[in-house]
Amino acid sequence: MFTLRRYKPTDAEAVEYLHVYAIQQAGAYLGRGPWDDDVYAIEEAYLNNQGEFLIGEWDGIFVGMGAFRRTGPERAEIKRMRIHPDYQGRGFGQIIYNELEARARAMGYKTLHLDTSVVQVPAQKLYEKNGFHEVDRDVYQGLEVILYEKQLS
Repeated sequence: MFTLRRYKPTDAEAVEYLHVYAIQQAGAYLGRGPWDDDVYAIEEAYLNNQGEFLIGEWDGIFVGMGAFRRTGPERAEIKRMRIHPDYQGRGFGQIIYNELEARARAMGYKTLHLDTSVVQVPAQKLYEKNGFHEVDRDVYQGLEVILYEKQLS
């Protein structure tokens, strides 16, 4: 059975592992750098910043995660959506996304935004299916990224 819960400090090592492993498998890993400092400071970056960080478990095994953080009075950024490659294609990403959107709405956010790399096609499909539209593209550390946005109101 798939369950969702809020991040706990004891999850730190598992979050760091899944973050790196899932991006490596997708071909979008840039190495350790300031672009992923938030992964090593979940409480500060998310929980203490009017955001959320959720952990997805399948029969008690940590298989996914997702988060959002405040970027403006009515804006939040979806971040760190990761599903372990062995558990992809089961709808877990959709479940995590649905809960993140519901919590962002409940907190009063009107706009969600995010970015994903051009090589992360399953992520692009998830976001587009959920009403996100491309607003721009950028190149970050040599990797082309798509910037997406969605109005909640």
